Amino acid sequence: MTRTATRLLASLALAACACGFVAGEPAEAQKRGKSKDVDAGMAGPVAGVGIESRDLLAMSDQMVRDIMATPVLAARKVAPRVIIDSRYFTNESSQRINANLITDRLRTSLNRASDGRLVFLARQNAAMIEEERALKREGVTDSGTAGLTQAQFGADYRLTGNIASQDARNGRTGQVQRFTQINFELVDLESGAIVWSNTYEVARAATDDVTYR
Repeated sequence: MTRTATRLLASLALAACACGFVAGEPAEAQKRGKSKDVDAGMAGPVAGVGIESRDLLAMSDQMVRDIMATPVLAARKVAPRVIIDSRYFTNESSQRINANLITDRLRTSLNRASDGRLVFLARQNAAMIEEERALKREGVTDSGTAGLTQAQFGADYRLTGNIASQDARNGRTGQVQRFTQINFELVDLESGAIVWSNTYEVARAATDDVTYR
């Protein structure tokens, strides 16, 4: 075989390898980037020892049932005004968690379940409300279909909460165990009395934990 023919065969072989690599790359990239729908109420393929989506769903459902069964809240002739947000919700656990995931779902579920027996105040939107109130009183906008009030509504009760955890690790096996406790309290904003409280607990162990963000 001549030197020219040898070089030609080598060039063809390199070109074939390059084509094979380029052709195979999209398939491999597609495999790496393929997503999968999961049920938020079930354990997914990525799970650790902390609070998961299924815990948030179960916890909020349990709290809604419990609050709606409390006479001092749901059986009053005049619907009490309640603030449920994350302002007074603290996290002392070893897991990063967005407290709004808990309070937003609880507030929304309670608002639907209460059917007017509880009134929820959007205290987190106080600045927005005050801006619109000022526009109405200055005559920039009309008074609105609901009319005017002397001031924003005051609240009767506010939700507070805390997340705490206790971790343990086996140095020999690498297994991780975590106990997480989420405590809720509804506080009377006049007397300071706790009119309702409940605790949700999760205990899990796994060989490898995951990173929560």
